[in-house]
Amino acid sequence: MRPDPDPRPHVLFLCVHNAGRSQMALGFFEHYAGENAIGTSGGSEPASEINPIAIAAMAEKGIDISKEFPKPWTHAGLQAADAIITMGCGDECPYYPGKRYEDWELSDPKGRTLEDVRQIRDDIERRVLELIESLGLTAITDR
Repeated sequence: MRPDPDPRPHVLFLCVHNAGRSQMALGFFEHYAGENAIGTSGGSEPASEINPIAIAAMAEKGIDISKEFPKPWTHAGLQAADAIITMGCGDECPYYPGKRYEDWELSDPKGRTLEDVRQIRDDIERRVLELIESLGLTAITDR
């Protein structure tokens, strides 16, 4: 049993720098899940800032991730999560028995053009919507 008594599903999105993929996934998750779930993100080697191209790509979808910042994952965050979604952290990704894990093979937006990042963003959006459905939630789409 996880230490967090909140009954809502808690999803943790992890990547290496917590500056692109995991931040976009968290942005979509919070947008579509609303108050029906808890989302957090982290990285194994957090960058100094969010990738500005990822911020621009998300803004095109009406989601503002500019106030987020890269942060490391924590053991407490891992323990609180029901589902851990990894994106390119490989062997550096933590493993806790009894957790639901998914590894999303996604290109890193670092150093990519806005056009390239749009494709990554759209793939992340599709996966987040599938995740929300698999958690037994209904995505909020009337925003």
